[in-house]
Amino acid sequence: MATIIVMNGPNLNLLGQREPDQYGHETLADVEALCIETAKQYGHDIDFRQSNHEGVLIDSIHEAGRLIKEGKVLGVVFNPGAYTHTSIALHDAIKGAEVPVIEVHISNVHARESFRHHSYISPCATGIIVGFGVQGYALGIQGLVNKLS
Repeated sequence: MATIIVMNGPNLNLLGQREPDQYGHETLADVEALCIETAKQYGHDIDFRQSNHEGVLIDSIHEAGRLIKEGKVLGVVFNPGAYTHTSIALHDAIKGAEVPVIEVHISNVHARESFRHHSYISPCATGIIVGFGVQGYALGIQGLVNKLS
């Protein structure tokens, strides 16, 4: 049984209160419970993380790369939030640590403001899920398991 790391970027700690018309009413705790239940169906554990700090997320990617090589982690489901559109450093960390990442976005970023249409994460992601609400996390876990198991 391998662990799947679920990472969440800036402002995702505000789920349920921040723009509920865009992001829904589920909280980050609800997302964590969904991820744990979904992973359990596939015989995996979840390591659930959230940070508003880019460096903490980069350190988590580096750690994931090491744990993947040790056979302890399968991969990462990652909602980078606004860092999607700005962070070359996260892109480089994913590539450098050779981490299989499923990029997840709750909203359809391509139907929103034009600055949200570009992702620095997508070119190095194993797969991308957008616009399915928090169910995108469950789809991301399923996709990661199906692709890598």
